[in-house]
Formats: sequence, structure tokens, C-alpha cells
Amino acid sequence: MNTFPAVLIGGPPHSGKSVLTYILTHYLREQGIEHYVLRACPDGEGDWSQESTPDQVRLLRQKGEFDRRFVDRVCRDIEQRHLPLLVDMGGRPTPDQERIIQHCTHAIVLSATPEGLQEWRYRVERYGLIVIAELASVLDGHDQLIVETPVLHGVISGLERHTTDYRRVVATALGNRLKRLLHYDRVDLKQHHLNRAPAELVVDLDSMIRQLRPVTTDLKWFPSDLPLVLDRIPPQVTIAIYGRGPNWLYATLAGHAAPEPIFLFDPRLGWVESQPLRRIPHPHTDLIRWQTDIEPLYTLLAAYLLQAYLDYDDLSHLTVPQLDPQRGVVVSGKLPYWLLTSLIVTYHEYPWLAVMQPQLRKGVVVWSQVEYYRPGDTIAVSVGYDK
Repeated sequence: MNTFPAVLIGGPPHSGKSVLTYILTHYLREQGIEHYVLRACPDGEGDWSQESTPDQVRLLRQKGEFDRRFVDRVCRDIEQRHLPLLVDMGGRPTPDQERIIQHCTHAIVLSATPEGLQEWRYRVERYGLIVIAELASVLDGHDQLIVETPVLHGVISGLERHTTDYRRVVATALGNRLKRLLHYDRVDLKQHHLNRAPAELVVDLDSMIRQLRPVTTDLKWFPSDLPLVLDRIPPQVTIAIYGRGPNWLYATLAGHAAPEPIFLFDPRLGWVESQPLRRIPHPHTDLIRWQTDIEPLYTLLAAYLLQAYLDYDDLSHLTVPQLDPQRGVVVSGKLPYWLLTSLIVTYHEYPWLAVMQPQLRKGVVVWSQVEYYRPGDTIAVSVGYDK
């Protein structure tokens, strides 16, 4: 039996579930609580939907279908979780989709109407979940904490993207409730995972950023950190990567280690290995649509997911475009890290590689064999919203 809590955040459509999830996960990160957010809805908005501009979000967001295959994989990931989970679930689940609820342990329900709260309260209690909070969601007004125990009741306002306030009374009270529920000794939890690492050299990103920032509490990664990171790690050595970091950091480590194997820790799957993918002139798959644009200084490789839920098991079947090996490549797309790092391994022989970072509206160079670029450099990239 899995002992890690899996907290469902549920409610009718447009209740503010994804924004509340974003607020809570950032609060928990600040408090040092190890956890993972699982977006159990096909449009799967992640932190990028909060941290990008609204125009970028409209272009990056990809709607999918809540089919049985998607539900099966979400249920499997919840059941096999390697960390406590926050599960952001869609608003109108069918009986088959409610299987996701069965695999959770606790629930937070919110709604703009009393009827919606009642509907979701009955739904989660029917599957034996422990309700820890019921929140009335309103666009305008003031937050109100009505009661904290045994079930937290309150009113939370303004759950709209890009207007979040992490320090409001209801969000803080709920965050503290989750902090107590999800708390595990970080040292023991990390050691449990690291003892199972499939490589002798483990790159612990949390420890590394603290070494790079010994006299500050600002533990955010910046592209300018990449040369310092690479100075600490021997090249072309098998590594296992553990911890939270941006996509371009993982991609840089993959390029630095290639062609040797690269492993990374996925909170849903445990340790997984990046894999070189087969390159063909015109790949066709029902999983990903690849789009290549020949720009003056590079080839832009954009990935568009065609399925609501891309699975690691799909990796061995994927093919990718054969690109001009004399040109640099910029990779764009909302991809799981195991696929992104696999792309870096696949195109490792190319002159230089960069990864698109929507928040920066730039590409971050992650691998280079040329003198005019080095990892950590940024380049202006036109991706959809600039064209």
C-alpha cells in the first residue's frame, strides 16, 4: 500500500482549481515540503500557464480528450507515486473518470455555488476520501476563514490567472494544513530515492543550488548558472539527475553527459533513462506532430502533443525528424523531461542545441561545439506568438 497522501483538488468547471493548485504548490515549496502536482485533466495546465503571458498560454495550451487510456495512466501514476501528490482534476468527470478519485486519499473541494460544493462533497466521500477543506470560490470580494477544523471552511476570492496572492488568509491556512499532512523528513525521503539511483554519480540539484548561493535565500536557477554547474561535473560520464530545476538545466546536463546514459527521477515513475531516438526524414505518429522551420541562424524543432497524456512507455516507439547536421537546433514544446533530454541525446552531434523558455521568450543554449555559443547563452527565438 502506498503511504504517501494523494490530495485531490476538485470542483465544477471554472472554480479556480488550477490557480488554487498553483498557489498551494508554491506555498509548499517555500515551506520545503517535497511533493508533486499531477494534472489529471487533458488540458493539463502546469505552472507555465501561470508564469507565461496570457498570449503565450493561449498558444501553448493544448486541449485533449479525457479518454480511457488517459484515465488508466493517471490512475497508475497516482497508485505508484513516489512523493505526496496534489491532483488537479477536471470539473465534470464521467463514472469511468471517477476512477481517478478512487486512487486519492484526501480532497479539497471548491465551487462558486453551494450546489457545486455539495455535489463534489458527495462525490469524494462516496469514494472514501477525507475532505480537508471546502471553499466557496468568488471572483470579487474578500477572503474569509470561517472555521479551520476538522474541515477547513472559507471563502476564497480572485482565483484568476496572473492575479494570485500567495499570502492571503485562506490560502495560508490551507497551505499549513497541507504542510502538516504532506510532511516527511526531507533528508530521509531524499536518501530513500538516492539509494535507488541507477548511476554512481548523482547530480542533486537542490544541494547544488545551495552551494552556488551560500549566502542568499534566492534559490532560483538562471541560465548564467550553467557554466558553474558544468565545471562541477565531469563530461561524458553516466549521471542520475535528482531535484527540481528548469527544462534547460536538465537539457544541459543531458548534453554534458552524452553519449553516456542519463537517468532522471520522475516523481510519478521513479528513475527513468533518456534514450536516443531514431531519426527519419518524415516521421509520422499519432503521439506528436513535429514542425521544423528553417530560420537564418538555426533550425526550430517544435513539438505538439497529439495525445492528452504522453507516457514514458511511448518513448521507445517515437521517431524524430532528420535535420541538417550542420545547423544548430532550438527545441520548443511542452514536453516531459524524459523526452526533452532524449531529444538532446538524439541531436548531440549537432553544432549547438538550445531549449525554448517561454517565460524568457528566448532560447537557452544547452549544448555547444562551437566557439560563438556556450551553455547559458540566450538567443532570441520566434515561436508562433512572434509570427
